[in-house]
Amino acid sequence: MRTKSQAMVTLPSELARHAYLRSRLLAEIPNLDADTLADTLEGMTDLHEMVAEVIRSALDDEALASGLSTRLADMKARLERLTQRAKRKRALALNAMEEAQISKITEADFTASLRHGSVTLEVTAEEQIPPDYWRPQPARLDRQELLVALKAGAVINGAYLASPQAQLSVRAK
Repeated sequence: MRTKSQAMVTLPSELARHAYLRSRLLAEIPNLDADTLADTLEGMTDLHEMVAEVIRSALDDEALASGLSTRLADMKARLERLTQRAKRKRALALNAMEEAQISKITEADFTASLRHGSVTLEVTAEEQIPPDYWRPQPARLDRQELLVALKAGAVINGAYLASPQAQLSVRAK
């Protein structure tokens, strides 16, 4: 039995072997029906098994990716909670130091001191801001609207509906 990585490496050569044998069989037996040809080739090559191993490997990778995605989402939520908790604690310490008029606390592991922050921007009415302070956004193609228009029969230079590509559908039981 091959490993998944061996199946992925040898799949192209087995596919070439399959194509060669298929062409030879059809050349020698031109009226060979499709079912017999498929059964014969399946018995002569390992292509089906190799493709199955590659698909199993893809399913494993998708399961790992899904698990990591869930774990990542959980970790991001935890990060956000910790970040917010730290901000609330710093704000609480700032408020306490300001109210108690403590300008500096020196401890063995940290020093905290109050200082004046820099000025910040507060916008109260965007519509009153002069145009000099606005930056135009570059135009962006609305692919969805373009697709809808083409599907409705519109002819648009520079775009067309491409033929559908083959897709692999795998249902895991």
